[in-house]
Amino acid sequence: MAHTAGAALRLGIDEAKFDAIWEYPTSPLYTPAERVALDFALAAAAQPSAVSDALMTRMREHWSEGQIVEIAATVALFGFMNRWNDSMATPLEEEPIEVGAKHLAAHGWSAGKHGGGGAGE
Repeated sequence: MAHTAGAALRLGIDEAKFDAIWEYPTSPLYTPAERVALDFALAAAAQPSAVSDALMTRMREHWSEGQIVEIAATVALFGFMNRWNDSMATPLEEEPIEVGAKHLAAHGWSAGKHGGGGAGE
């Protein structure tokens, strides 16, 4: 989460929009296409997948098949990376820790076992 947050900010997402991610379904800072993509990402990341036919219909209103494949691939890749890093207690670098503390901690994020102490932390 902290790596993704840092990348989004480095790639130019407005901080106000980034901080409104927690309210994306109702935030005027997010377009309908962005909202459905985020709905899809959350549903695709759920165990088991919660992607429904209705959600796919909504996705197709805003995204091409190729774009949907890329979004799904990104969700799957990040799911793999999250499971790997959590299992291995991969330490976070300074930047993700700072971004997490500034933008994510108020919503329950902490570095936890990724703060550098290893799996036993």
